[in-house]
Amino acid sequence: MRASPSTARAINDRLALRLLQQDGPLTAAQLKTETGLSRPTVADLVERLGAAGLIEVVGESGAVRRGPNAKLYGIVADRAHLAALDVRLGSVGVVVTDLLGATLAEDTLPVGGDTGTGPAVERSVALLERAARAAGPVPLHSVGIGAPGLIDPATGELRDSTGLPAWHRGLVRELRRRLPATVLVENETNLAAVAELREGAAQGRDTFVLLWLGQGIGAAVMLDGRLRQGASGGAGEIGFLPVPGVSGLPSAVDCAGGFHSLAGSVALCELASAHGLLDLGTVPAGGEEAAAVKTLRAALEAGEPGEPFLKEVADRLALGAAAVVSVLDPGCVLLAGAVGQAGGAALAARVEERLAAMSPLRTEVRAGSLGDGAVLRGALITARDAAQDALFAPEG
Repeated sequence: MRASPSTARAINDRLALRLLQQDGPLTAAQLKTETGLSRPTVADLVERLGAAGLIEVVGESGAVRRGPNAKLYGIVADRAHLAALDVRLGSVGVVVTDLLGATLAEDTLPVGGDTGTGPAVERSVALLERAARAAGPVPLHSVGIGAPGLIDPATGELRDSTGLPAWHRGLVRELRRRLPATVLVENETNLAAVAELREGAAQGRDTFVLLWLGQGIGAAVMLDGRLRQGASGGAGEIGFLPVPGVSGLPSAVDCAGGFHSLAGSVALCELASAHGLLDLGTVPAGGEEAAAVKTLRAALEAGEPGEPFLKEVADRLALGAAAVVSVLDPGCVLLAGAVGQAGGAALAARVEERLAAMSPLRTEVRAGSLGDGAVLRGALITARDAAQDALFAPEG
């Protein structure tokens, strides 16, 4: 069936808006070249999008010949604001941007383990409200939230998970109740994969598995450019993966004995201590991720003295990666999070070499480039996509 004129216009408008968002500002001539549309069609869509308040003239090109063809068109970035939240066990980070992703306000809030559910929710909501006011009077259109735990694929709700604070779920519910904006929540590791795909080290690979290496361990599965959450939203809960080298087995409510006990930050700190690289007495509770990052970097800089520790870290990471690769054969594994970024290409190369000896499936191993900030970037991308889907659909 041929598209109706209104459908064709909507498709052309969406294509032009995407190009302006990604590559703009652009002239009408550049839009014609990039879209392959005729000159009259481009002229019509530029007029239509301008009348809808979606694009505006933002300047002129450097062409010698002035006139209508020299006008540069760009997205009206302040048509709506976006927000992203990175919800951790002990903190909340927030950023507010315009439609093009320019940061307008950002802030963080520590949330102590002894903070009650009600106060934690209220302070977190207030954090977002302050950031939104600081960004200006433009209303929030979409809010993306990254949080640990499982997201119910049927309802989009953050599920009740053992070991995770109740205020996480309370925050999502309260934001949906108070805000006129669209509020979207996704697992933090999945959002990191979205960010690495769109803006980071996974660009050019639409199929890969991301291993999140930080205080905890997680994985995200990206197949053909789409996240795969699993039947219950638990795809990638690799911390529960039974592995050799640890005592006992994980349970349904505790990942101790799983891959988490081999490659989480606490485990890496204990390994560093065994190699004489770290005094565990100097590591505060909750500071294991920072200590693991610092020790990993020091071992890389030390050269030969750091090799035994680095080899064992690579062996441990390759063990978890091999289990995933044997099932999914993604062709690429990304070592992400603060630890993955700290290890960089040097650790990734060691893991790739060890993985090649364990699996017949050829697999490239890359280091993530966005580090700990990948979750917030992924939440922002999710919010931006939602806003653009709603706003970049002018009536034909």
